[in-house]
Amino acid sequence: MELNDGNLQTLTEFMRKTLDPDQSVRRPAEKFLESVEGNQNYPILLLTLLEKSQDNVIRVCAAVTFKNYIKRNWRIIEDEPNKISDPDRTTIKANIVHLMLSSPEQIQKQLSDAISIIGREDFPMKWPDLLTEMVTRFQSGDFHIINGVLRTAHSLFKRYRHEFKSNELWLEIKLVLDTFASPLTELFKVVYRVCLLSDLPEFFEDNMETWMSNFHNLLTLDNKLLQTDDEEEAGLLELLKSQICDNAALYAQKYDEEFQPYLPRFVTAIWNLLVSAGQEVKYDLLVSNAIQFLASVCERPHYKHLFEDQNTLTSICEKVIVPNMEFRSADEEAFEDNSEEYIRRDLEGSDIDTRRRAACDLVRGLCKFFEGPVTAIFSGYVNSMLGEYAKNPVVNWKHKDAAIYLVTSLASKAQTAKHGITQANELVNLTEFFVNHILTDLNSQNVNEFPVLKADAIKYVMIFRSQLPKEQLLQAVPLLVAHLQAESTVEHTYAAHALERLFTMRGPNNSTLITPTEMAPFTEQLLNNLFKALALPGSSENEYIMKAIMRSFSLLQETIVPYIPTLIGQLTHKLLLVSKNPSKPHFNHYLFESLCLSIRITCKANPTTVGSFEEALFPVFTEILQNDVQEFVPYVFQVMSLLLEIHTSSIPNSYMALFPHLLQPVLWERTGNIPPLVRLLQAYLEKGAATIASSAADKIPGLLGVFQKLIASKANDHQGFYLMNSIIEHMPTESIVQYRKQIFILLFQRLQSSKTTKFIKSFMVFINLYGVKYGAIALQEIFDSIQPKMFGMVLEKIVIPEVQKVSGPVEKKICAVGIIKILTECPAMMDTEYTKLWTPLLQALIGLFELPEDDSIPDDEHFIDIEDTASYQTAFSQLAFAGKKEHDPIGAAVSNPKILLAQSLHKLSTACPGRVLSMLSTSLNAEALQYLQGYLLAASVQLV
Repeated sequence: MELNDGNLQTLTEFMRKTLDPDQSVRRPAEKFLESVEGNQNYPILLLTLLEKSQDNVIRVCAAVTFKNYIKRNWRIIEDEPNKISDPDRTTIKANIVHLMLSSPEQIQKQLSDAISIIGREDFPMKWPDLLTEMVTRFQSGDFHIINGVLRTAHSLFKRYRHEFKSNELWLEIKLVLDTFASPLTELFKVVYRVCLLSDLPEFFEDNMETWMSNFHNLLTLDNKLLQTDDEEEAGLLELLKSQICDNAALYAQKYDEEFQPYLPRFVTAIWNLLVSAGQEVKYDLLVSNAIQFLASVCERPHYKHLFEDQNTLTSICEKVIVPNMEFRSADEEAFEDNSEEYIRRDLEGSDIDTRRRAACDLVRGLCKFFEGPVTAIFSGYVNSMLGEYAKNPVVNWKHKDAAIYLVTSLASKAQTAKHGITQANELVNLTEFFVNHILTDLNSQNVNEFPVLKADAIKYVMIFRSQLPKEQLLQAVPLLVAHLQAESTVEHTYAAHALERLFTMRGPNNSTLITPTEMAPFTEQLLNNLFKALALPGSSENEYIMKAIMRSFSLLQETIVPYIPTLIGQLTHKLLLVSKNPSKPHFNHYLFESLCLSIRITCKANPTTVGSFEEALFPVFTEILQNDVQEFVPYVFQVMSLLLEIHTSSIPNSYMALFPHLLQPVLWERTGNIPPLVRLLQAYLEKGAATIASSAADKIPGLLGVFQKLIASKANDHQGFYLMNSIIEHMPTESIVQYRKQIFILLFQRLQSSKTTKFIKSFMVFINLYGVKYGAIALQEIFDSIQPKMFGMVLEKIVIPEVQKVSGPVEKKICAVGIIKILTECPAMMDTEYTKLWTPLLQALIGLFELPEDDSIPDDEHFIDIEDTASYQTAFSQLAFAGKKEHDPIGAAVSNPKILLAQSLHKLSTACPGRVLSMLSTSLNAEALQYLQGYLLAASVQLV
């Protein structure tokens, strides 16, 4: 794309169309931009547009588009084409910092994010002057520019909190500190001095907000380098004070000795801050960080003397913990009007910066050394709160809410997402509290009375599910089912989540704690209420309800079959609706999981019902594929694989019509499509190889083209082998005979260019499967037809030294049977120069049987994990309930490869009397010989 006014104008017009609410205008414009983004100069045109356009909306749109373009394309993935040309990369890095610092704030934020994405990949090795360029801007005196530098540095450095320790990381952090720490400290001093001046110059008075913002950025930045977090918004002064509390907690934890002299002064100052802060929302972050500071200090052994006095503990409880556990009007508003945010904070643990969470953490911290006294003091407060509630529940219901929260924080010592509270304070009687105070709210018949207390009661069951006896959990189940119909979004969401968690609990023998039989009386009401809950206001895409539907199906199994005809219609309708604009990834995932469960459970009982599922789902799937709903396409392929694998007869025509489209290169460009597409093609080969060979023979080169693309990629080569193994196993021999040699040549080219452990393991499984299918002679002949003596080289250089690395029972079995065939069914191994490899190959096979797997990786190999290939594209989300059973291509024909080896050697020795015994006695080591004698004994055969 040329850098000219015509292209800028075209880009502007399409940008404007992407903002149109009309999908028929917006989608084509988005598709156009997607189609041209691979052209050279495209990102430079975007930068020109965001700098020079007269329309501010277009400038912001160009900035967002540029950031997303960088996010998708900047990372260079090995074996894949570079999506941004080198000249464009150089131009972007040369100009982006200046552009970012000279742009308005809205654009500055987008470009700052883009710099941090580029920095994640290129800094410091490919962008060594980035920090130097940023640091020089501190001298500008322009705080718009300085803030831009700090914001960018913040986003660049914050990843250090989550990185694994390594020498490379320490070297990078040292470079950052050497370049950035001194100028940052000097800037901090300048700002600090200015803030302390009593007679501020008029300039600073007029720009106080900018200065305070900068001061906070400095504190935040310093904090990021020390690995902490800051995510909440508040007034600048509150942010500044709360950040100081946060930093103080960090120093107390990380720099214990150095910080010790200052600690008492900080404790006093922060205590005074706490008791003077009001209940207004603007102080929430400040109070939370201040309490978290006390919590982090009281857990450390050499500070416990500061807290051990009974009066101190009482004062902390009365003045800090109880007031900050109260359910305020702001919380009530969130509960009623912003339920999604309330649930996110309360259920998902994103309440890290709330007063309640901090107070809860302080209770746990104090209990570490003072569990007895703290429990006694707080029990008094709990009883007092419950007493107040009992006097007038309508007025004093918030007292009970605080009491439940206090009991929860007091009793919780260790917790996991899977099991809830796993270790409880033995001084708190959880069962008694459940019977006396929780059950009444669960049982309440008035659906609209005290929804907060009902949500509290449900959450209590959910949190303490591992501590409560089973009879109480069974008592709670029908009550929770009834709460699914509550008008309160929080209440019915908590009920769904509690049921889902209960259904995952395991009892003896790893079976579910709650059985389908125990659920039988409530099954119909449970299913009805779950699906009705999706129709309640605010819950049409409620992920907790959909997850509960999935878990209910999984628990109830064949019990749900009578309800499936109705439920599948509702699920399909929901899928059609959400496919128009996918916005809730978790909800969508559980929706597809529920579809898979419906199919699995129903077809297990009656495989012929697969056709009714295809009738219901294919119209929606067709629409998803035609509209290219990228988020859903990998899911559709997985469900189609599941359906096709269930078929017992020949492959239906509806699938064959789709087959050519699955080979289109554009589908294989998206990383997330590759695993489900490979599995779908494997299903085609398993069920319809003969049909493909007869009616779609012209598509076989396309199939091999897919194999060639996958095999060239370090990230996806294993997927190429999955596909090729299915071709070898299922396709009629005559349909692929002409392509066999070319397949092996491609594999050898890849071996020469890039030999990784993962590739070698897959390669060995493939060649042995080939030997099992076509015979050892055919394997030897195809190797030697490519290059004389190639067969021997492969055995000597790859199979013998590397077979110990093969992992997985099926893979080991394939290799064992393949090697047995080479040893006993390949004449060249007995009477040519390959004979010298016979005993080493047998030794390697016995090692495969008896020695532990060799999982070592060469030092110079950057091993690519199968599931950990980096990409900014739609990630592949594996559907657990679409899972494919491990397939054994050898099957029952060979149950024990050791016995097969003994029988095959016996047969060979009968054909060549004395030869086998002679080779064994002269070359095989004693330990291997002993193992072999054991195999012969077990097989009741002997060598002659």
